[in-house]
Amino acid sequence: MEKSLLIEIGAEELPSSFVDAALAALPGLVTTKLKGLRLAHGEVKALGTPRRLAVLVRGVEGKQPDLDEEVIGPPEGAAFKDGKPTKAAEAFATKLGVSLEQVHVVEKAASGKQKAGRYLVGRRKESGRDARELVGKALTELCAEIPFKKSMRWGAGDATFGRPVQWIVALFGDEVVDLTFANIRSGRTSRGHRFLAPAAVEIGTADAYVETLREAHVLADRDERAKTMMDRVAAAAKAAGGVHDPEASLVDENASLVEEPFVVTGTFEKAFLELPAAVIKAVARGHQKYFCVQSATDADELLPFFLTVVNTALDPERIAKGNYRVMRARLADGKFFFEEDKKAKPDERVEKLAGIVFHNRLGTVREKVTRIEGLSARIAGALGLPADVTAHVARAAHLCKFDLVSLMVGEFPELQGDMGRVYATVAGEPSAVADAVRDHYRPIGAEGPVAESDVAAVVALADRLDTLAGCFAVGLSPTGAADPFALRRACIATLRTLLERSRAVAEGSAAPSPRPAYASLSLSDLYGWAYDGFEGKKLDLSREDTVAKLREFTFERLRGLLATATSSAVADAVCVGGVLDRPSHALARAKALHGAVTEGKEWLAKARTVAKRLSGISKESTSVLHGKAEFEKPTDAQIVDLVAKLDASTKALATEDGVRAALAQAEDLAKTLDDVFTNTLVNDPADARTPKRLELLSYGAACMLKIADFSKLA
Repeated sequence: MEKSLLIEIGAEELPSSFVDAALAALPGLVTTKLKGLRLAHGEVKALGTPRRLAVLVRGVEGKQPDLDEEVIGPPEGAAFKDGKPTKAAEAFATKLGVSLEQVHVVEKAASGKQKAGRYLVGRRKESGRDARELVGKALTELCAEIPFKKSMRWGAGDATFGRPVQWIVALFGDEVVDLTFANIRSGRTSRGHRFLAPAAVEIGTADAYVETLREAHVLADRDERAKTMMDRVAAAAKAAGGVHDPEASLVDENASLVEEPFVVTGTFEKAFLELPAAVIKAVARGHQKYFCVQSATDADELLPFFLTVVNTALDPERIAKGNYRVMRARLADGKFFFEEDKKAKPDERVEKLAGIVFHNRLGTVREKVTRIEGLSARIAGALGLPADVTAHVARAAHLCKFDLVSLMVGEFPELQGDMGRVYATVAGEPSAVADAVRDHYRPIGAEGPVAESDVAAVVALADRLDTLAGCFAVGLSPTGAADPFALRRACIATLRTLLERSRAVAEGSAAPSPRPAYASLSLSDLYGWAYDGFEGKKLDLSREDTVAKLREFTFERLRGLLATATSSAVADAVCVGGVLDRPSHALARAKALHGAVTEGKEWLAKARTVAKRLSGISKESTSVLHGKAEFEKPTDAQIVDLVAKLDASTKALATEDGVRAALAQAEDLAKTLDDVFTNTLVNDPADARTPKRLELLSYGAACMLKIADFSKLA
């Protein structure tokens, strides 16, 4: 008979990060345990609050199924010696619980890691056991396996947990599962909300767990708790005349800090609204985890209110008063920093960057800014930007890091860039320059938007390229999970900027248009230019070696971006032949090819076959585009025409339209060559023109590879 299984581990208050990590791991741990016990089950739901971690498993079978399975043991040579069973054979029989007479040598085919041969084989038979006999031990092991960033040991016992364990509830249906962990014996007694329902709570059945705790002011289901919390936050923000700060991290952390969420509205003096909105939000979000209240139409227009999520609202006025004191003190600090920072001139702050070390072998941040200035000018020149835009690029590159030595960023490092824009605007810098000081940090995170202007995009590229080239040149390339300089993120940001700026709306244009200038930028050139900026520094790698390593590193990231935009097979097909130096061209090929694949173009099957045949030819013959005069057969003349057309079309693969045109020519060539390979002897030793035919086909193979390796589309 199926029943629900519950375990709840009550503890002293766990940090929110501990709760979230445990809830993420518990379903997998429980599923593995039940699979090992051969107990079928339904939904596995992790539940938890700061005071408890729980798992509820629906529909657990009350008994194991009987077991009758064939087990393969040691090879015959290890099981018998001189016709007599060895200790290996005896151990195998003992493991199965049978006598040696009940195991036999059987010929087995290769399977997985097992090689073909003769093996000792027996049958394991077991009667299914009652689930109640099994789950106690499994749940005890589960308690010890829940992962925590740091675990504690307390009292005289050896058990470890995120915080000291206070109680354990373990039920199978309505029956208590007997187990002991951390010197605590299981039962059916839980505890309600520490303040609103502190009395013991009896859990009648596993299925009644969530509802029983809900009545005791504990929302054990995190999803329910988060929804309730945000409904109350939204209502409080509306009552204050606005909407709440949508920052996702506030939702995540607050939801794991309370057992039942209550919202208390606080206020502060309107005079503090003179501060930039980013400063007020940083103050509120910091250690306080408050939600700001903002205008429904403008996220930078704040109202003088903040919302606090608390575990109880028995005395909301006292809570609001205490929170106000904290908020006001932090805002007063922010106002002082802001007023002092405005007194300094941007160029003075740029020179102070000489006091911040970027890396002991790569110099100071001031030196990095100088390199960014030079590299930005070179990129702007390659893009052919107008003189006024180039001037803004130069100024933005000079000022891009100046706010790092401000008092505000020293107190709130997460405001770098944001405060640079504010201080640049206060100093009278053009808006294009001020915006670029903020936006050159984009994209922030894997999915964040890239820089929206040419000025910001150029400085963003220069900043990342300088970091990548410098770190690789002194041997700081990422290894395994270690990436202290976030080089993977810098590489992806570089690629995304190139890709998205290549197809962005041209400034001053009302409609999307190709940006060939960005599309034509070569990664090899960009990395080489960045390396040139380190002249005078002692580096471990040469320019050539640094560029080569960066290309390899970048192509791995680009392959991932192409796979996300299309598919893994298409990305593998496009990422061949060293043709990825211009990322936007690679994306154009991938998207056009993906369109042909998703449309189910029948000729692709022939293209796969032809590509495999041509790959063999191209390894043995040089690539030469011969003319028709070199041949006599009509089929050869037909191939010459098609290869020539394909060759012409593959010289314009910068856009999806160009790639689609090349695909059309590749389709004609694939169909024709498939017929030729089927009906004629291409490599005819008696034909004097065979070598030139093979050279022509090798040239056709090279043309097809400029689009993709069609053999990888299986």
